[in-house]
Amino acid sequence: MSTAISARLINITAAALTGAALLFGAGSGAAHANQILARVSLSQQTMEVLVDGRPTFAWKVSTGDRSHVTPTGSFKPTRMHEMWYSKKYDNAPMPHSVFFSGGYAVHATYAIKRLGQPASHGCVRLHPDAAADFYQLVQAFGPSNTSIVIVK
Repeated sequence: MSTAISARLINITAAALTGAALLFGAGSGAAHANQILARVSLSQQTMEVLVDGRPTFAWKVSTGDRSHVTPTGSFKPTRMHEMWYSKKYDNAPMPHSVFFSGGYAVHATYAIKRLGQPASHGCVRLHPDAAADFYQLVQAFGPSNTSIVIVK
């Protein structure tokens, strides 16, 4: 197993164990207990993930380009698909999709060279490894314990 994969698994496992410990009473019951906050900055083209209030991940993203808006606001995941194909955009693959507003989702992209700049039709695109990590976190903590906040 590569070092990068091992490090990702360790981070995800640690985050999930922290959440589980807090859920089952082993923590102090802090205000952020068992919560994921994904903060997307449209101006910086980044997504920071906080687990129980602690910065855990920071990734480059691609959001909506000039012709396609990414909605701003605070959202909860509405549905998740390990693999989804866009019905609107020629069956484009959307691996590890976490939908948060209608057809908008956080999902993997294969156009990794475009990360860090607006390039999508409004979705929040991540590197495939990052999208898999985020998907697993949302699965482990639950959509009801996840907030996706998108700011300008």
